Amino acid sequence: MEKGMNKGIGFFSALALVMGTVIGSGVFFKISNITEVTGTPGMTLFVWLLGGLITICAGLTVAELAAAIPRNGGLTTYIEYTYGKFFGFLAGWAQSFIYFPAMIAAQSIVFSQQIDNLFHIGKGWLFPVAVIAMVSILLINCLGSKAGGILQSVTLVVKLIPIIAIVVFGLMQTGDVQVSLIPTTGDTGINFFVALGAGLLATMFAYDGWIHVGNIAGEMKNPKRDLPLAITLGLGLVTVIYLLVNATFLFTSPIDELKGNLNAATDTAGILFGQSGGKLITIGIMVSVYGALNGYTMTGMRVPEAMAKQNLLPFKNVFTKLTKSGAPWMSGLIQVVIAVIMVSRGAFDSITNMLVFVIWAFYCMAFYAVFVLRKKEKELVRPYKVPMYPIIPMIALLAGLFVMLNTLFTQFGLAITGTIITLLGIPIYLYQKKKEQY
Repeated sequence: MEKGMNKGIGFFSALALVMGTVIGSGVFFKISNITEVTGTPGMTLFVWLLGGLITICAGLTVAELAAAIPRNGGLTTYIEYTYGKFFGFLAGWAQSFIYFPAMIAAQSIVFSQQIDNLFHIGKGWLFPVAVIAMVSILLINCLGSKAGGILQSVTLVVKLIPIIAIVVFGLMQTGDVQVSLIPTTGDTGINFFVALGAGLLATMFAYDGWIHVGNIAGEMKNPKRDLPLAITLGLGLVTVIYLLVNATFLFTSPIDELKGNLNAATDTAGILFGQSGGKLITIGIMVSVYGALNGYTMTGMRVPEAMAKQNLLPFKNVFTKLTKSGAPWMSGLIQVVIAVIMVSRGAFDSITNMLVFVIWAFYCMAFYAVFVLRKKEKELVRPYKVPMYPIIPMIALLAGLFVMLNTLFTQFGLAITGTIITLLGIPIYLYQKKKEQY
């Protein structure tokens, strides 16, 4: 363990951190994509449940790495420790220039959609509003981590309001919508396993954030006992919440009205609470999305800065430029520019599916790292070990590989685009390495 690390996090603090990190905008907006590929309510709820179970296995697995390697850097650190600097660099590159910009782009798209729902600004204003949202968050974070942290704390509380309201009032409805819980694809003509893979790809965006929960292991009072319980219970509760929210959507509106409808949450709120109440829920969703945008901006802008400090990126002085309050504003600006390009070139689902495909390649490497280190470094101090080894890590690894292979075969262009952008990091790495030799 690192010297001086404060072990002050108990079980309930860990539980709150797990749930607060994972719950985001995906629960409101992925129903449109999932219903398109699954075709039936039963299959839709099945992929949400299965996605939650896979996420629990993933969180329990990576937590072992976090406890054994309690250093800053998270995923990049685990991969570098296990496979070497080259793969560690690629993980950092993918996060800096694909994952975080894509997350920023996706949140900005749905934020602009909510503005349109409230004020009917018209489709022509969606792109400018998305850009304004990104830039405003960047400016807030340029004031320093304290400003971004305050915004994050406020939105964390606000985002629970629409979730609780939709679930409580939705389950009290006695609508005419018929729902079958049998997981079939109906008359979509889509193969069961293709639908399953595409549905899981979509849910993985909503469940994303679990990779960070293991980072608290080194600061927990009793990680061996509390960490697996906090992950299992926390992600289990998130799964239940997601199932209830999506069940409400399915019980409130016919599935054909949900397919491809990014406004499903707003439409459901309108049905449940009327026009005025629906607008209040929409404001709550909008604040939630703005908070998610802030979280990814605040975290993301510090990854290329850290890489530049290690001489892993060219133009080091650009990425390490700080505001007076210590915020890496140029790193943030570069990510926003990439996000703006993504918004102009792709829709919400294509952006999120690409980022999930890319990041899960590295997640799978992290899952496999548990097996590698168990064999290679038997003496490594592990304050926490993944339970039911090797079953749980194997479930996480096989599920991740299934989602990736399914995406490769069914959304080839999307998968190849993400792969090419990732591989563009190789010449950068070789250039920097050669530069160090002189």
